[in-house]
Amino acid sequence: MIDTKQSPPSSAAPGDAKERRALQPLHIPIRALGPTHREQILEHLLSLTERDRYLRFGYPASDAQVRRYVEGLDFQRDEIYGIHNRKLELIAMAHLAFDPPTPGKPRAAEFGVSVLSKYRGRSLGAKLYDRAMMHARNEGVETMYIHALSENAPMLKIARNAGATVHREGSESEAYLKLPKPNLNSRLTEAFEDQIGEFDYRMKVQAYQFQSFLDNLWGMGMHRKPEARPVPEQEPDAAPAQKQD
Repeated sequence: MIDTKQSPPSSAAPGDAKERRALQPLHIPIRALGPTHREQILEHLLSLTERDRYLRFGYPASDAQVRRYVEGLDFQRDEIYGIHNRKLELIAMAHLAFDPPTPGKPRAAEFGVSVLSKYRGRSLGAKLYDRAMMHARNEGVETMYIHALSENAPMLKIARNAGATVHREGSESEAYLKLPKPNLNSRLTEAFEDQIGEFDYRMKVQAYQFQSFLDNLWGMGMHRKPEARPVPEQEPDAAPAQKQD
């Protein structure tokens, strides 16, 4: 959920475990999204179930409200991250929204994430959180926070596992994570993850285009589509093979 209100930073000091988590390779390729992905972001969010929209935005967002949210995304100010499958579908995305700068106050940013239901249970949300945390740290953000419904247990679990402090106020909760200062290691790690994300996406694009080319050939009858696996021929009077336990 994205909320623009200013929240007080946590006073919790970062520990060694949090530092190691912030620099841990992500393993799942994550790519920064830009204005050209606006339609794909819209398609992803419109694919969320009514329940998922409620948890993501904090209210049962209609199609029109989702469209206004996507149209209002500021790619110059904020960071949007996505994970694509082999069909180039956006299966998970995160929005890191930077609070407007206020003189005399530390920088803060809010995190929101959504994952298509069929891809849950693969830690995609947690990986997107780690990626956003790394970028926020390198941008000099001192506090990253989540504003979510108290019933949104998966979102709050992601924050707790990262070391965030969670405050519950009735039906809503906020999680605050104090970020360590950037260093050379954190900047190099982010640059490496950026390269991995771009390379992975280019490879998926090439594989998808090649598969589409083959599908077109098969559709025109110019190439015989192979079977998934060869089926051995059997004599007409042969006894059926015995089932193996």
